[in-house]
Amino acid sequence: MKSKKLKDKIENREGGYLFYGLTPPKKSTDNQKIAGIAQRQMDRLQGLDIDGLILYDIQDEASRNNNPRPFPFMSTWAPDEYANTYLKDLKVPKIIYKSVGKFTKESLKKWLVDNENSIDLTVFVGAPSKEQHVYLSLQDAYKIKKESDSTIKMGGVTIPERHFIKGDEHIRLSNKIANGCSFFISQCVYNLDNAKDMLSDYFFYTKENNIEPKPIIFTLTPIGSLKTLEFTKWLGIDIQRWLENELKVSSDILNASIGICKYIANDLINFAKEKNMPIGFNIESVAIRKAEIDASIELVKTIKEMMKA
Repeated sequence: MKSKKLKDKIENREGGYLFYGLTPPKKSTDNQKIAGIAQRQMDRLQGLDIDGLILYDIQDEASRNNNPRPFPFMSTWAPDEYANTYLKDLKVPKIIYKSVGKFTKESLKKWLVDNENSIDLTVFVGAPSKEQHVYLSLQDAYKIKKESDSTIKMGGVTIPERHFIKGDEHIRLSNKIANGCSFFISQCVYNLDNAKDMLSDYFFYTKENNIEPKPIIFTLTPIGSLKTLEFTKWLGIDIQRWLENELKVSSDILNASIGICKYIANDLINFAKEKNMPIGFNIESVAIRKAEIDASIELVKTIKEMMKA
């Protein structure tokens, strides 16, 4: 029932979405420990008033960044397998990210058929860079999904930083809508101007071209350490120098970053409200430190109240 409610909410282009994002455990994790990890995650999320849980499909992104990775890359459980095996008791819709480059045409067709009744929504993700070898391009994956009978609702990724560099993210969004995307989830936002520029250009582009704007869910991520800050930048997330300086000298970097996330959320809520644009937020928790996880849960509650106001 909750799954249908979310699908209807997206179909009706309502705003006010609130998601929580998780990375599945590492493949190397002892099987006996995984059930405990999953139970703790479900316990934390059980009482939260969220529209859905996002589960990421982690790729090695070294091909798009020549600098050393602050944290070593380690393969994780496939998000759909983790959700279907360990998170079945969490009764919220699951939004499954899927890196399509590892599929062949036939294996993607099979995946869509096999998961028709177990996956609520999916987000197809392309390769991190043109240098990375893939079996299937994002465009081909969209075509396969379009030609299939699958009722799994599909979303796409949007990157405000890419809009700052290339200025065409609003056109990319329009093309992805034509390819079947019915909602978008952004990369983590720390540069408010980038997010507002993208949203503004998207708004005016849809008006000029008589296109119905699809919901955009902006991702917010608490930063709890200098190492996490370094990794966030390594991933290509734009953190302005003044903001990086403030975080580095803060006596409580986690609390400072939470304050910034709240400020960004509040500004985007008001900006979107003026233009009647359907937006929401995904609070991402990719850390293993308890303080950062707890902070992300509190941020969910705060932003829920902000969107109600």
